[in-house]
Amino acid sequence: MNTTQLNLPLREAKPRTNGITVLIDGGVPVRYFEDVMESSNEFVDYVKFGWGTSVVTSQLERKIDCLRRHDIRFFFGGTLFEKFYSQGKVEEYKSYCRNYGCTHVEISNGTVNLSNRDKAKYVEEFAKEFTVFSEVGYKDSDRSLNLHPARWIEFMEQDLSAGADKVITEARESGTSGICRSNGEVRFGLIEEILDSRLDSASIIFEAPNKELQNFFVHKVGTNVNLANVPFQDVIPLETLRLGLRSDTLQLFAEGADLR
Repeated sequence: MNTTQLNLPLREAKPRTNGITVLIDGGVPVRYFEDVMESSNEFVDYVKFGWGTSVVTSQLERKIDCLRRHDIRFFFGGTLFEKFYSQGKVEEYKSYCRNYGCTHVEISNGTVNLSNRDKAKYVEEFAKEFTVFSEVGYKDSDRSLNLHPARWIEFMEQDLSAGADKVITEARESGTSGICRSNGEVRFGLIEEILDSRLDSASIIFEAPNKELQNFFVHKVGTNVNLANVPFQDVIPLETLRLGLRSDTLQLFAEGADLR
């Protein structure tokens, strides 16, 4: 809540449908996890238990209980879906998600040999029971670079039509693939084409695992851009970027500017 009398951009209250922040848990210690949720829960909409970490996290239930206490939703990384898929155990994956009370799932094909058309069929299937976030783009940088922007857009539209609530643009937790080049540079042309397409930016979640990407998307899309793969230590810094309380966005949201 803004009590400073400063003119700051408007942020939706939770539960937000736009301007969401998705943290990625790559296995942080449970007390640190709880501390972050206790102190910053108003700025956190989702936690993604990255790739297959949920399988080897010994206190996963304790973390999930913490999220429920603070009204934070969660899901498992799309790579875990791909692992179950690669072994022909998609139904077992549904049971795995049900066991932990998941309401959301991520469906991706970033590593396995699964066409987007077939991935969209899984999106449609899972959407009957879960809220689905689908991911577009590949973990391999060269493979993603060879995916034409028109195909990115086609795949995103395909997944949304199949029932995905939102689509996630791949960047990995390292910011070195998908919408980024292997050196971490954002693919500006690709982002321009996505934003200039018929897609509603509110239906897109951009992976932004570092300050440079977070700052880029706040400038490009606005305060209420949807961002994922945000590290735990970036919760407060990201919110200050969104509100023009950091040098990088201070002038963007200066008095009289468009407070998007």
